[in-house]
Amino acid sequence: MSAQQQYDEIGEAYEGFKALPLEQYAVVPGFLALVGDVSGKSVLDLASGTGFYSREFKRRGASDVLGIDVSGEMVAVAQRVEERDPLGVRYEVGDVSGLRTFERPFDVGLAVQLLNYAPDLASTELMCRAIHRSLKPGAELFLLNQSPDFRFDGPSPEKYGFRSELTGDEVETGPQVRTTALLDPPVSFVANRPRREVYEDCLKAAGFSDLTWVPVEVSEAGVRAFGAAHWADLYANPPLEMLRCRA
Repeated sequence: MSAQQQYDEIGEAYEGFKALPLEQYAVVPGFLALVGDVSGKSVLDLASGTGFYSREFKRRGASDVLGIDVSGEMVAVAQRVEERDPLGVRYEVGDVSGLRTFERPFDVGLAVQLLNYAPDLASTELMCRAIHRSLKPGAELFLLNQSPDFRFDGPSPEKYGFRSELTGDEVETGPQVRTTALLDPPVSFVANRPRREVYEDCLKAAGFSDLTWVPVEVSEAGVRAFGAAHWADLYANPPLEMLRCRA
């Protein structure tokens, strides 16, 4: 099943992911801190889903935010939220590997769980090139991915709201992974887990530099809510990792 079909089926349930402990206390605060101050900047949010980060950065002062997702249903959910609570975020349906040309390049790029849906190396590089030409020279791109080093036989992230397991299938960029968000009812989706060099080689080939991997860490609120010991499995076997680079 393609990313578009999977996310069309998930639809509004995707909003619930952000309430799960891993997202609420580690991923979301970590990614927001990594991107930092966007005041007066234009933001291109690729694989924007239901628009969570698009909205968050508009609230934080971004001058212009465009969210693009391959799933029409995800974009429809994002647009419904925008209609209920207008922030001035724009959304459109689009495939990043065939990204349209923009009149003005953007100051900041976001790619949350994007490159793991590329079926092969050529598609991954195509996506990276499309992103590069959409950003201003010197603009930063921030990525959030499944960690290339996650050990499927290691400590599990289940107590933090997610299950991650191999499907047994392999593509050119790495193994296929089924991730289940432990909502009620649970929501699963299948993506690839690219090797570290896949990200690095494709981003560099597209013209990005200053690649830096950044670990996902638990916020102070997360430590207060659960205690430091609760998060030991997360640090022992991080399921997600962030990456920043410059166009």
